[in-house]
Amino acid sequence: MPTSAPGVRPRDDEAAAAPLAPSARLLPSLAAVYRAQLSRARVARIPLLFVATFQSIGIMVLMRGVVDGGSEARAVVAGSTVLVVAFVALNLLAQYFGQLRATGGLDHYATLPVPPAAVVLGAAGAYASFTVPGTAFTAVAGSVLFGLPLTHLWILVAVVPLSGAALAGLGAALGLLAPRQELATLLGQLGMSAALLLGVLPAERLPAPIGWARDLLPSTYGVEALAHTFDPHPDWAAVALDLAVCGAVGAVSLAVATWAYRRAAVR
Repeated sequence: MPTSAPGVRPRDDEAAAAPLAPSARLLPSLAAVYRAQLSRARVARIPLLFVATFQSIGIMVLMRGVVDGGSEARAVVAGSTVLVVAFVALNLLAQYFGQLRATGGLDHYATLPVPPAAVVLGAAGAYASFTVPGTAFTAVAGSVLFGLPLTHLWILVAVVPLSGAALAGLGAALGLLAPRQELATLLGQLGMSAALLLGVLPAERLPAPIGWARDLLPSTYGVEALAHTFDPHPDWAAVALDLAVCGAVGAVSLAVATWAYRRAAVR
């Protein structure tokens, strides 16, 4: 039974709102977002993964007519392999976050007691993981097509997550910072086109200014690391350095994407 008479205002301690539940920890939140995004991507993105793989295979077949072997063949195969990651992790993730921002989907995530980093890292990890089958198939097919050794393709275990993190962070940042959904889609397409032109074409055939732009592209270091492993005697120090740079760029791009998520969620 109420203890106060009708019309009497409750005391301050009675009117105070109940405290909110504490925010979930990062790792459990990250795992939950990752599973949800991977389940969603498995249903909605499988046709696009086939398109990405078929596109890379087609590029290698076309380049086979003008490239015989040597460093140029290694560059084509490595660039086409990482292009699968760029298509999904950069292009599609930019479109996904651009759509979330345009349709108010970020409001749903903003109401959940999960850290912003978990949302960005979970989505980026799911999209990057989704590229693994197409990336492996492209690398094997390209190696057979150009007569390159398959011995060191295990390096994809490092190249795919590091390149995927760098490109997914970039794609998420583009989608979250773009003021309109159409612009996010355009930026994602341009980023994938840059990965195509600057990653597949041999570096020695590019003019100097374009070569500098190539050095700024996050996927370049994953391409270089994979290309080195096709040598008869790989320079593992160079491979480790390229992977370290790719990992550092990935950490920075994911941090920028997390900041962009916070900025977009409060608007």
